[in-house]
Amino acid sequence: MLLLAVDTATPAVTVALHDGTSVLAAESQVDARRHGELLLPAVDRVLAVAGLALDAVTDVVVGVGPGPYTGLRVGLVTALTFGSALGVPVRGLCTLDGLAYGAEAEGPFVVATDARRKEVYWARYADARTRLTEPAVDRPADIADQVAGLPAVGAGALLYPGVFADARGPEHQSAAALASLAAERLASGGEFLPPLPLYLRRPDAQVPKNYKVVTPK
Repeated sequence: MLLLAVDTATPAVTVALHDGTSVLAAESQVDARRHGELLLPAVDRVLAVAGLALDAVTDVVVGVGPGPYTGLRVGLVTALTFGSALGVPVRGLCTLDGLAYGAEAEGPFVVATDARRKEVYWARYADARTRLTEPAVDRPADIADQVAGLPAVGAGALLYPGVFADARGPEHQSAAALASLAAERLASGGEFLPPLPLYLRRPDAQVPKNYKVVTPK
């Protein structure tokens, strides 16, 4: 097995290679505005570090979000393109699950990422491998009772210490953690998500309500 993992659902552009036993190479860069520019060069560098070619990849895993519209699509389209070109399966994983796995926390905790608009994408976990709730998007104040007293990881938690009193890292997604989780699920016959975007809300950019067609009929 050679699993290529990518995720662009958070400001981190993150890539990793996993051989089914361990992470061979990984790279992450945090830049919320340059996902499209950074992802493919990162894939090239990770392959170079591992001393492997792209055609050695047997599986692709991609973080499906939740995340902002544009950044999230970069990773998904790239993963699907690789899968089609290589003729290998493309499997989706919730980005929050990757953060939870990378946190290696014990006991109940929360993962929260920045959803902008003064909101967070979040879910509760029993442990690093077991999500208790479906991913959701809410204003932190509206979920204060549900997260009170729980440790919380992710950039969303760190942004709102008044709600997430025990906020901690990791701040952003790590493809190394995502790849390790995927390898573990593959070995145990665990389930994956389809490689489709988990938006949870409409994109920021919308067609104006009074839009007028200017092309001739």
